[in-house]
Amino acid sequence: MFFSVIASIVFGYAIFLGLIYLTQDSMVYFPVKELFTNPKQSGMEYDEVMFSTSDGITISAWYIPVQSGVQERGTVLFCHGNAGNISHRIDSIRIFHELGFSVLIFDYRGYGNSGGKPSEDGTYLDAEAAWEYLTMTKKISPDKIILFGRSLGSAVAAETALRKKAGVLVIESGFTSLSDLGSFIYPYLPVRLIAKYKYSTIDKISGINIPKLFIHSPDDQIVPFKQGRELYEKAAGPKEFLEIKGGHNDGFMVTGRPYIDGMNRFISDHLMPN
Repeated sequence: MFFSVIASIVFGYAIFLGLIYLTQDSMVYFPVKELFTNPKQSGMEYDEVMFSTSDGITISAWYIPVQSGVQERGTVLFCHGNAGNISHRIDSIRIFHELGFSVLIFDYRGYGNSGGKPSEDGTYLDAEAAWEYLTMTKKISPDKIILFGRSLGSAVAAETALRKKAGVLVIESGFTSLSDLGSFIYPYLPVRLIAKYKYSTIDKISGINIPKLFIHSPDDQIVPFKQGRELYEKAAGPKEFLEIKGGHNDGFMVTGRPYIDGMNRFISDHLMPN
């Protein structure tokens, strides 16, 4: 009887883990299809653009040029987090816009008006296609591109920086790997055994040889501050760490001016001048 009970528990747990494995996409990606606003409604001119990935997926993006009469300082390739879509990043776009940077922000496959279904390799191909749009279609010099990634987007930006030679990499609220983050959030699950996706920035960061700014808040309730520091410690120079205030999703707004000034100074110090 005892062994039958144990066998039933083990079998039930195995079934549970199998279900977690099969449904973990819904635990990693939280896409929203409907765009609820656009840059024009916030006073910024923009172009709606579409481009294709190397595997044939159509990606939707916004290109927001600098204000008329303002000299462009560089272009931000914006890799957003795992929830929502590009329309949820207007506040961040406005910061870069007011600092004199053009912005290309794209939706991963399955998000917003982009086609397809999200996956780790897919998000990398999406960012690569956005890079090709900037460098090939817009004819922007790679050394004038700021790769910016927040949360999940930090892993996408890091992978892009490994593949392409940008001017600067900014990692905000970044995690070491999805397995590390999953183990923190779900300590009762064998995350490392069942994880389909890696997003292992910790294994890539030492091989990225461009200036890197790491931004993180000790109050981040989703991605531990410790993981942001680990990324910084393992990275090769030149590098800098900017400690901010606030939670995972609102730290840049809560911190305000120190966030804007710190990021602006780092980019100004390391981006190739015109």
